[in-house]
Amino acid sequence: MFDSSNIIVGLEIGTSKVCAVVGEINSTGVLNIIGVGQARSRGVRKGEIADPSLAEEDVRNAIVEAELMSNAEIRSVYLGVTGNHIRGFNNRGVHPVVSADREIMEEDVQDVIKNAKAINLPTENSVVHAIRQHFHVDGQDGISNPVGMCGARVEVDVHVIHGNINRLQNPMRVVSGLQLEVENVVFTGMASSLALLSNEEKELGALVIDFGGGTTEYVVYCDGIIKHTGVLALGGDHVSHDLAVGLKVPMGRAEQLKIEHGAALLNEAIRGKTITINGEVGQTSKTINLEHLRQIMALRVEEIFQIIEQDLAHAGLLDYVRAGVFICGGGARIPQIQNLAEKIFQLPASLGKASSINGLTSALDQPEFATAIGLAKFGSLQQKRRASGGFLSTGLKTISEMFKK
Repeated sequence: MFDSSNIIVGLEIGTSKVCAVVGEINSTGVLNIIGVGQARSRGVRKGEIADPSLAEEDVRNAIVEAELMSNAEIRSVYLGVTGNHIRGFNNRGVHPVVSADREIMEEDVQDVIKNAKAINLPTENSVVHAIRQHFHVDGQDGISNPVGMCGARVEVDVHVIHGNINRLQNPMRVVSGLQLEVENVVFTGMASSLALLSNEEKELGALVIDFGGGTTEYVVYCDGIIKHTGVLALGGDHVSHDLAVGLKVPMGRAEQLKIEHGAALLNEAIRGKTITINGEVGQTSKTINLEHLRQIMALRVEEIFQIIEQDLAHAGLLDYVRAGVFICGGGARIPQIQNLAEKIFQLPASLGKASSINGLTSALDQPEFATAIGLAKFGSLQQKRRASGGFLSTGLKTISEMFKK
C-alpha cells in the first residue's frame, strides 16, 4: 500500500465515461501514474450531472477499479468540471505602490491579484480559476515577477474562468456522497492542456481541443500562459444523434456505425459503397450508404471546429498558435480528424499524448484519459506550490468552503 500523502487522484465525471487516475509523487517530486479506473457514465448529460444516484454508482465503480490497480486507498480527488455555463475572459487589476522607496513587495503582488479577481459576476456565479498572465510596472510590459522592482503602479492581467456555483456543486455532492474529499475543482479543458503540452509548446502557442461525448472544451496558450478558454455543449453524442436521425437507426446502432465506419472527411474511394447491417429483432437487414454516413459525421465535426475557429479569429489569436492544434478526448479517435482540423484551422494538428508524465503507458497514450491525467498533474503542481508557499492561481477553495458550509 502506497503512502496516502503522496497519492493524487484526478476524477473526471464525463458524459461517456467516468475516469479516475491515480498518481504518486516520488522522492524527486515527479508525478508517476500508477492506476486507472473507469466506468461507463449513465448519469451525465452535456458534461453535467443529470442523475446523481446513477453518477454516484459509476464514480464508485471507477474509484474501486483505480484502487485495485494502484493498490492505494483513495481519500480525496481533484475533480474536473465543465458545462456550457462555464465562461472565460481576460481581466486586469491595478494597484498603487505605497511604500516610501517604491519597492514592490509580495504583498503588493497579492493585492493586485485580488483586485484583478474582484470582478462583477452574476450573483449565482463564482470564480473557478484566476490564472496569472503577465505583470506591468509603470507601463513596462511582459514582467513575470515584479517583486523587488521599483515602481509607482503595478498591474496584472489574469484569465478568469467562472461558472454557476450550484451546477459546480452538483458533481461535488456526488463525490462527497462516497465519503471522498474534493481537494479542488478544475476546468477540464485546462486539465487536458496540462497533460498534453510541453513548456516549449505553451511558449510557441498551442490550441488544445478536448472532444468529449457531451461537450468540447478548448484552451489557447500563448507566450507560456493561458489566453483563451471555451466550452461548447457539443460532442461525440451529437454526432451519434445526427447519424441516428439521418440513417434512421437506433442510437446504439448509430454509435456502433460511428466507431466502425465513421470518418471526419469524405474521399472518392467510398463513393457508391454501402454496408449492410442486421436489423433489430423482428426487422429485416438494412443497407447504409457509406458516403451518406461519412457526410453526416463530417458536417457535425466540421461545425464544431468552425465555431472554435471563428471564436479564436474574433479574439485575434490564430496567428499566435504556432505549435499547432492538439486534439484529445474520445472524439480524437475519429479517423482523419487531424486532417479536418488542419483544413479548418490552417495549422498542423496532432492527437495529444500526455507529456512530461511517467507511468502506465497504456493510459498516457490514450487521448480519452488526458483530462483525468491532467487533473492529477494539477494536483501535483498545487502540492508543490503549497510546499513552497507560492500563490495558487485558482479561486476554488472558496467554492469548496461554501459547499462544506
